[in-house]
Amino acid sequence: MVACSEERIAVVVVTYNRCGLLRENIEALQKQSFCGNYDVIIVDNASNDGTDLMINNLLRERDAAESTGLIYQNTGANLGGAGGFQYGVKWAAEHGYGYIWMMDDDCMPEPDALEKLWEAHLRLEGQYGWLSSQVRWKDGSICTMNVQRRTLVANVKDWRSSLVPCAMASFVSLFLPMSVVRQVGLPIKEFFIWTDDWEYTRRISRRYPCYLVNPSVVVHKTAANLPANLARDSLERLPRYRFLYRNDVYLYRREGLFGLCYELARLGVHVLRVLSEGKDNKLQRISMLVQGTWSGLFFYPAIEFSDSGEKNND
Repeated sequence: MVACSEERIAVVVVTYNRCGLLRENIEALQKQSFCGNYDVIIVDNASNDGTDLMINNLLRERDAAESTGLIYQNTGANLGGAGGFQYGVKWAAEHGYGYIWMMDDDCMPEPDALEKLWEAHLRLEGQYGWLSSQVRWKDGSICTMNVQRRTLVANVKDWRSSLVPCAMASFVSLFLPMSVVRQVGLPIKEFFIWTDDWEYTRRISRRYPCYLVNPSVVVHKTAANLPANLARDSLERLPRYRFLYRNDVYLYRREGLFGLCYELARLGVHVLRVLSEGKDNKLQRISMLVQGTWSGLFFYPAIEFSDSGEKNND
């Protein structure tokens, strides 16, 4: 075990109407072997399933919360995952934390997940932008929706090396120094859902070396081990894909000609997938792609910063 850290770490967990999974997440966080000072910051996007009552009960049960600080923040509205993470990161920055560990409410860290991230932090002597855990699904296989990107377009395939250089990662167990947040700004709340993690981690990896830390393992308890798929998803979820394609255009156009060419090729593949695999309403599915892509051409959200409130359009 590494020496105890005196640094203050904020574990930012964003939740919305998944009270049972959140309770399991909190229990996993309170069982961490890490010898240091960390608080669990629950950012609740105005859940209406009794999440607030569950947290209040935990806070009243001193024995359940004494090993780890538990702080509850209700945003007052559903800001989406992107808005929730921006809220949590900004709150942590304004309250003096030195590091942030970010995750969804259905992320279940193994007992030594934070300890292994801190060991990597010490090994790298703090010279990195972010560290990302290996994400497995409920059956122990790699979780397909959380596979890190080795480059802008190529997935990581090395699940054995201790440290693997990366360009992009999800917010399912992402660790980063607050000094990096102050340099690059906050996650973009206007993304609402999808691609906010790719954008933020890529924004950081353009400035700093970033790594997958394979010894740090978390389990992502999604319903299925599948990535988002416009061709196969349910009709009621289709409007979400406008956010996905809009946000992706923003992400890849920032990479210049190569990024734009990659995004065009990717869009073509998705259209072909809808035509060949779509189970119904193919025109409606393609319409979501077209609407989102067109919207992305005119999407210029400002990057906000935690301290001065300054903005830029990097």
